[in-house]
Amino acid sequence: MNKKYNKWLLISGVGIIVVSSIVLINPILNYFSKGNGSAMVENMKSLTSNELKSKVVENSTKLPIPPLLENKSSDINTADFTLNVQKGITSFFPGVKTETYGYNGNFLGPVIRVKRGEKVNIHVNNQLSEPTTVHWHGLEVNGEMDGGPHSPIMPGSQWNPSFTINQPASTLWYHPHQQGKTGEQVYKGLAGLFYIDDNISESLNIPKEYGINDIPLIIQDRAFNRNGDMPYSTNMSSMMDGAIGDMVIVNGAIKPYLDVKKIKMRFRIVNGANAKVYPIKLSNGESFFQIASDGGFLEAPVKLNKLILGPGERAEVIIDFSKYKKGDKLSLLGDGIGILNFNVKEDGIDTTEIPTHLTDINKIYETANSKIRRFQLEGMGNTVSINGKKMKMGRIDEKIKLNDTEIWEITNPSNMMGGMIHPFHIHGVQFQILSRDGKEPSKDGRGFKDTVLINPNEKVRIIIKFTHKGVFMYHCHILEHEDQGMMGQFQVTDK
Repeated sequence: MNKKYNKWLLISGVGIIVVSSIVLINPILNYFSKGNGSAMVENMKSLTSNELKSKVVENSTKLPIPPLLENKSSDINTADFTLNVQKGITSFFPGVKTETYGYNGNFLGPVIRVKRGEKVNIHVNNQLSEPTTVHWHGLEVNGEMDGGPHSPIMPGSQWNPSFTINQPASTLWYHPHQQGKTGEQVYKGLAGLFYIDDNISESLNIPKEYGINDIPLIIQDRAFNRNGDMPYSTNMSSMMDGAIGDMVIVNGAIKPYLDVKKIKMRFRIVNGANAKVYPIKLSNGESFFQIASDGGFLEAPVKLNKLILGPGERAEVIIDFSKYKKGDKLSLLGDGIGILNFNVKEDGIDTTEIPTHLTDINKIYETANSKIRRFQLEGMGNTVSINGKKMKMGRIDEKIKLNDTEIWEITNPSNMMGGMIHPFHIHGVQFQILSRDGKEPSKDGRGFKDTVLINPNEKVRIIIKFTHKGVFMYHCHILEHEDQGMMGQFQVTDK
């Protein structure tokens, strides 16, 4: 009897394990079988309390516009800014307070606006109880000014980077890059925009009145518990696919609205999410024009019905509201979810245009002497790696000579679950995409970039000229992957 009973227990135990495994694995397999290959397992993503969801009322919150950071320099050729990294309290829901982080405020940060050729001094005061950094994402500066993990700002201390702007007009952003803590600190609210203007941006007859017809949009997502907290979790789902919530926030507001006139409007869209890839489109299916990517203007506007942005990527688009009637309503959708409502309120005087030509892009050409480096992105969760290695602060993975032009081939082999998208970001440079699986990039992908989506089983070739010295990072911009070690270091020297 005991032998039979033990045999039955063994068989039952195996059966329970098998069934449990199927229950756990099936949602994952189903997700990837749909060809999603990235971002998040829908059945496992962090969910907001239903009590809080019931408090969200459409068209009740006006879109917040981040303030422009005051330039305290009296020298017309110099800009001087102060950033305070601090704790805050933010009300995402009526009557509910959430603990957050922010720059010079409760959540997110002001827009830093500079001009090409300008010397910029920034004083960063860390008022948190933990170390942080400030990385200027997309800015071409020397390594010691880049704000990567080698430049920690200890609690109560100040960091004073100084650099001269020498790149085209563009929409960049800034955020923490503290080793092992980037995902959590961004999730709590540390992010802001960094604008560069130049002669071309000032001369183009496009919408450019900040906050009037030139609107910043920082798109993120969060999950909230019933108390209104947005706990940063390191559970299985966030380990695998990055921290993704079910509430989309724009400029720190949930489902905000923007009253618009019947004019052309420019939107500078930043995917500031930890991990989510956003397909952006209008609710009525109408087209819009993309005029810029990560590193600045495209050569000509590109007409699109959908724009796909991975974490860290940016795009500038123009939407023409003159074709609509007063009283019309439409929405900007992110992954099929309404994230910003537009209310067409009144007529407006519009002297702007959508130019047929925006700028001349100086193409980086491949030569016979161009060195080729290869990078393979693998894994998910704590198994992530680049070329089979995890990040080590004391190890330089690639050594590069100053002013050399190189070709980097990035591959993303699929795994048994179909793989996932990895947004690949390189510090201190702007590059150009040569090809995707041997094919020329689409028109909207032919500008300067600092972050590029690598699809499962895809090979992307990019070309880069290295014009600044120092130690820099390359990594997956799913922040949880970065924190788990999907990152490497390269050093640029003049020797």
